[in-house]
Amino acid sequence: MLEIKGLVCGYGKKTVLRDVGFGVKRGEFVGVIGPNGSGKTTLLRAINGFLPSTKGGVSIEGKGIYQMARRELAQKVAVVTQSPEGVPPLSVEEFILLGRIPHWGRLQLLETKQDVETAGRVMDLTGIGGLKGRRIKELSGGERQIVFIARALAQEPHLLLLDEPTAHLDIGHQVLIMDLLRELNREQALTIVVVLHDLTLAGLYCDRLILLHEGRLHKIGLPIDVLTAEVIEEVYRTAVTVMETPVGGRPVILPVSQKGV
Repeated sequence: MLEIKGLVCGYGKKTVLRDVGFGVKRGEFVGVIGPNGSGKTTLLRAINGFLPSTKGGVSIEGKGIYQMARRELAQKVAVVTQSPEGVPPLSVEEFILLGRIPHWGRLQLLETKQDVETAGRVMDLTGIGGLKGRRIKELSGGERQIVFIARALAQEPHLLLLDEPTAHLDIGHQVLIMDLLRELNREQALTIVVVLHDLTLAGLYCDRLILLHEGRLHKIGLPIDVLTAEVIEEVYRTAVTVMETPVGGRPVILPVSQKGV
């Protein structure tokens, strides 16, 4: 589904990612983790073609992203960015219908019956059908995040990229979002790459983890292999205890106070 080879990119004269390479198989649920400034968001921008590479390349389903028109790329890849502070003065349904634009014909100005049906289907799929007439500004942070995911799904993408979808949400909405993503991955066979700060959430939900450190690929593998106390202490510069869940042996990370509290 996704292949990255020797990727080097950044902003202006500042290089952020250095010689990053990995692949994601169709149907995988992959988490991208790493300390602040390690290049996680930059990686997503490079995958979606928003940030040109200095060296290396990114391929989606065997085709380089720079060989694709923006419309073609938007039909294959959808992105959910970190929730913006400002929201458009649209209803939930109107906002989700924006996700259909990559599928519009050259002279199309209005949504079709199929567009409306697709929007209705993804609202039902994400459990927000009852919100279709509500204004986005009236919704809670968790509800908005689900709406953003629904708009991305309206693109009918093959690959879904998400940048910290659980940021600033309470634990209930964090679990709701992650359960939704896991359901989409398993039942809709949607390939997902998600940036996460919460290491425990990453370990509980993702099939594999990509750990970035100082712009380089530090480690990639199963959560139980990446989220070890030694690796976390080396990269995050903090002591932790790693426990395993009783069912499935997934890693749970607990910080260790440096002051003995």
